Amino acid sequence: MKAAIINQYGSPEVFQYVEVEKPQFAPEQLLVKVYSSSINPIDWKIRKGMLKILTGNKFPMILGFDVAGEVVFIGSSVTRFKVGDAIYAQLDQRAFGTYAEYAAVSENIAAHKPENMTYEQAAAVPLAAMTALQALRDQGKLKIGHSVLINGASGGVGTFAVQIAKVLGATEITGVCSGQNLDLVKSLGANRVIDYTQQDFTRENIKYDIVFDVVGNRSFSDCKKVLQPNGIYITTQPFPGNFLRSFLTSLLPGQKYKVILVQSNGSDLAYLKEQIEEGKIRAVIDRVYPLSSIAAAHTYSETERATGKVVITNVVC
Repeated sequence: MKAAIINQYGSPEVFQYVEVEKPQFAPEQLLVKVYSSSINPIDWKIRKGMLKILTGNKFPMILGFDVAGEVVFIGSSVTRFKVGDAIYAQLDQRAFGTYAEYAAVSENIAAHKPENMTYEQAAAVPLAAMTALQALRDQGKLKIGHSVLINGASGGVGTFAVQIAKVLGATEITGVCSGQNLDLVKSLGANRVIDYTQQDFTRENIKYDIVFDVVGNRSFSDCKKVLQPNGIYITTQPFPGNFLRSFLTSLLPGQKYKVILVQSNGSDLAYLKEQIEEGKIRAVIDRVYPLSSIAAAHTYSETERATGKVVITNVVC
């Protein structure tokens, strides 16, 4: 099969589009023909070697977590899927490898693809949408009537966070993004949008139950001023110091600091499938690249200026 591999950490130019063996799969896994994948910031952070303490130095390495495709073979203990099923999934963070024509996917992290989505659209969903869902529902304990601010509302996670906040019952949703994306964020369900180039949300006289800092560029100290007394600040930045702050605030009354580390979860994807098919959640896609142009796709994603997701495709879907 064809795959985009790296044999060392570095710039996007380290990618090689080559022929490799199909992945081996366990009894509880599916062999999936990958029609589409997508890029998440963790992908290029791994490629650059920023996470080598976790990923090690075992090369060649196939990156990629998101997958949408067709089941072509099932392991002996698989019960929920059959050959020919259209599925989508986020691979476990210790077993990435979707920048390829085939991927091994554990049954418990997969779900049937939303019927009203193409493979390209479905590939944009798993990691980003589950990050938003698990952050707001599990870490933020979002309840009906809560007010939420999403910093980075026009990015991959942010576009889903706005929609999921609405699905979960938030009555006031404020999105922070650049001026050119204000209309998009409003169309996704934000009651109010802030152009960060013109206005600093941390200097406002408005308080929120949850501040979800998707881009991780505002500190907890800054955001405490706009949090309710028992409000929750959530960051996507998994640095050791952030986990320490999270632990310390868990011991004390008042405002909490949380770090979201998304977990692969087939049940969450099934829930998202329902919301997507009901028209409550949609994917926002900025650009689509063929797998053979993965270096260009990473270069663009790394600018952190994409609106929604950057998708990778193996076939015309």
